Amino acid sequence: MEYDKIKQLMEDMSNSKLSAIDIDFPDGTKISMKKDGIQETKSIVIEPEIESNCKIENKIEQQEVVERKGNIVKSPMVGTFYLKPSPTSEPYVEVGKTVKKGDTLCIIEAMKLMNEIESEFSGTIKEILVKDEEPVEYGKPLFIIE
Repeated sequence: MEYDKIKQLMEDMSNSKLSAIDIDFPDGTKISMKKDGIQETKSIVIEPEIESNCKIENKIEQQEVVERKGNIVKSPMVGTFYLKPSPTSEPYVEVGKTVKKGDTLCIIEAMKLMNEIESEFSGTIKEILVKDEEPVEYGKPLFIIE
C-alpha cells in the first residue's frame, strides 16, 4: 500500500468517531489503528436515555390499559383493514353505532381474499382503533365495544 494512502487513512481515522479499526487487504497487508485517550462518554449519555425510554414505554402501556375499557375486537389475521365494502360505500360501523353479535364490522384483505370480520360482542362502538386501509397484524386491537 502506498504511503500517501496510508497517511490519508490515518487522517480519516483521526477525524472520525471510530476508536479502533482493523483492515486486512487481499495482498496480505494488515493495518490496525487505535486512538489513545478516548473517554467513554456514550455510556453516560445512553443509560439515561434507556431509562427514560423504558419509563415512557411503561407509561404508554399503562395508558392503553386504562383507556381501553370495554370489549376489544382484535384482528384474527395479518392484512389490510377496510371499514367499507367498497371505496364509494358507507362504512360498516361508526363510533356510537349499536352492533349485535355477528354483525360485520370491517373487512381484512389477506392475500387478495376479502375476509369479513364479525362482532363477537353486542353493544355500542366506543372507538375504532385502526384507520381505513391501514395494515394490521394478528392480534392488533381494531374496535372497542361497550
